[in-house]
Amino acid sequence: MTRPATILVTGGSGQVGFELKRALVLHGRLICPDRSRFDLAQPATLAAALDAWQPGIIVNPAAYTAVDRAEDEPALAHAINAEAVAELARWAAANNALLLHYSTDYVFDGNKDDAWREDDDANPQSVYGLSKWRGEQAIRDSGCRHFILRTSWVAGVYGQNFLKTMLRLATSRDSLSVVADQFGAPTPASLLADVAANLVARCQADADQPYGTYHVAARGRTSWHEYAGFVIALARDAGWPLALTDATRAIASRDYPQKAARPANSQLDCNKLMQTFGLSLPDWQDAVRQLFQTIDNARKP
Repeated sequence: MTRPATILVTGGSGQVGFELKRALVLHGRLICPDRSRFDLAQPATLAAALDAWQPGIIVNPAAYTAVDRAEDEPALAHAINAEAVAELARWAAANNALLLHYSTDYVFDGNKDDAWREDDDANPQSVYGLSKWRGEQAIRDSGCRHFILRTSWVAGVYGQNFLKTMLRLATSRDSLSVVADQFGAPTPASLLADVAANLVARCQADADQPYGTYHVAARGRTSWHEYAGFVIALARDAGWPLALTDATRAIASRDYPQKAARPANSQLDCNKLMQTFGLSLPDWQDAVRQLFQTIDNARKP
């Protein structure tokens, strides 16, 4: 009988890591260490832990994602998002392990009118984006078998995200102003985990796969303002006790200054993933509606 694969999942307490534990549990023996046992902020310590666990598959959703704080902590962001990723990739290459890593729309400058393709030039405009791009480069340079899954606007049942923030604010404030000139597509953490599980299963069945970089996001395009309005309408229809009396007010990015630059256009072209693996991705409205329903069900007695 073949021994089940050992799958290491980093960041198991994050919103994507939480869903990965659900999606991957049938694909092998999961190791989901906390920071005390596997600290990406200490890249030099990772190889010893990997030697002890000997994972055949490493799935890495963990990252330094405090986009604005990264401008003040570039060394820490680089350690977690680039140096630690390089260590994972080097170990995977040396031990013939698969590395599945999540990256971000922030590797692009956002100054393109249509959706970003995998082969578009990277031009990160923030410390966070640059650190994630360097992590990607380290994986490619290592020669390990890998999937890099770029995504955007992640939201899940577990952890903090824009959708849950809008629900919280709408129940406590009578007015809200939301940026209307940044565009993308909300992507459920559960979708990212399910895609990862699909790719892992394919590799377990046949190691000869079209590895590389793929975009994964919900289909369509919206703004943060439209997204907020959609979520609040769902909450109102579901009978949530909203304090919000009027529609959300649309504002420009310049009216909501932030330390780190945000891409004006975060929409990702996911045709490569869908065509290569025969996968379908949900429209963003359907994805958000399903996520909201899960959150709504959880709050009911």
